[in-house]
Amino acid sequence: MKILSFLLIAFVLISCISASAQSNIAVRKQQFNLENGLALQGYDAVAYFAQNKAVKGSAANTFTYKNVTYRFATPANLKAFQENPEKYEPQYGGWCAYAMGSTGEKVEVDPETFKIKDGKLFLFYHSFINNTLTKWNKDETNLHKKADANWSKFTQS
Repeated sequence: MKILSFLLIAFVLISCISASAQSNIAVRKQQFNLENGLALQGYDAVAYFAQNKAVKGSAANTFTYKNVTYRFATPANLKAFQENPEKYEPQYGGWCAYAMGSTGEKVEVDPETFKIKDGKLFLFYHSFINNTLTKWNKDETNLHKKADANWSKFTQS
C-alpha cells in the first residue's frame, strides 16, 4: 500500500512539474520578439558573437528552442547554438534593451544595432534620428539593472 501511495504522489508531482514547464514555454513564446515566427527577425544568433556582426540566417539552418525558432547562416553556427542555446539567446526576449530599462516596454529593434556585453546579446531600436544604443551606453549600469527587473515581470506572468 505504501508503494502504491508513493507512486501516486510521484506521478502527481511529475505531472505538475511537466505542466508548469509547458506553461513556461508557452509564456516564453508569447513574450519573445518574433517576426513571422522567427527570433531576431531571422538573423543568426551565433554570428553576433562569432563575427561581431548581424548576419541573416538561412531556412536550411533552422532550430526551435523552447518554442522559439532561430535561423543560422551556417551549419556550424546551428550546431554551436544547439550545444549551448542560453549562451546565444538575446536578452529581454529580443526586445530593445534601452526601452526595457527606461520604460519597461517591449519595443521593436533593428537587429543590426546590437551590443555584446559580458557574453550577452543586447538589441536596440534604431531609426534615422534615434539610436537607443547610444542612450544605453550613457547609463548602461543603471539601465541594465532596471531592464533586468522589468523583464522579470514579463517572464513571471
